Amino acid sequence: GSAPAGHAGLARLNGLPFLVAEAAFLECCGSRRWAHRMAAHRPYPDLGALWAASDEAGYDLAPSDIAEALAAEPAPCLHHDAPRAAHLALRAAHAAYESRFGHSFVICLDAFQPAQHVDQVLAGIRVRLTHDPDEERAVTAEELRRLARSRIMELVAAEPW
Repeated sequence: GSAPAGHAGLARLNGLPFLVAEAAFLECCGSRRWAHRMAAHRPYPDLGALWAASDEAGYDLAPSDIAEALAAEPAPCLHHDAPRAAHLALRAAHAAYESRFGHSFVICLDAFQPAQHVDQVLAGIRVRLTHDPDEERAVTAEELRRLARSRIMELVAAEPW
């Protein structure tokens, strides 16, 4: 039968030199420890194993690793065509979040159309500002895991680099 979708991308990822693979993984999650572990545990026999390893490495991140990953995350931003009011609202919401929790707001928006992103980010920040720090740490770590998994999917689906 034919190879499953993403199989060629997985074979390519498995075959990359260590430092190149580590750099590619670092684009998926900004924790050096996570990226190192993901590169070191190759080859992955299938995509399920790759995603499981990503989640597992994510669950093992120490607070300092999470802080490092968060520092590498760009704040979710708007398309430049978005109305000025939306940009201002988003900037104010991000500032409120960062002053409360000391790091940028992260959210995985895979489930939403680009047109919904602003509303989802604003709603997400509003809800998450009500969290206590421990609660928010758990939510943030989960969003980082979801982002990493999503970016790994893009990595293995990408054209050869």
